[in-house]
Amino acid sequence: MNMTDTLAIFSGTVLEEETATLSMAELCHACGVHAELIAEYVEYGILEPQGREMMAWQFPAISLRRAQRALRLQHDLNINAAGIALALELLDEVSVLRAQLAALQDR
Repeated sequence: MNMTDTLAIFSGTVLEEETATLSMAELCHACGVHAELIAEYVEYGILEPQGREMMAWQFPAISLRRAQRALRLQHDLNINAAGIALALELLDEVSVLRAQLAALQDR
């Protein structure tokens, strides 16, 4: 995915991934979860907000997709937060390696 893609979140709102941010309340609403779960994801490094205090956190728009992916892992595979963090890290690494392979094949 490139940085000019957009994300449809809720109520027909579209966010530019490159510049948009979501508040804690917006992210919770879009994911249908309580702030405690988002805070747990932050504690395990699954999400990385900007700001010091939890209710003032701002999340890059791409965090929505990452949070939704984490929720699917938790729901579908019953993985805990530590396992989700590891799975997402490995999936991110696979994406990077695929992009590098594609670039090498295009040469």
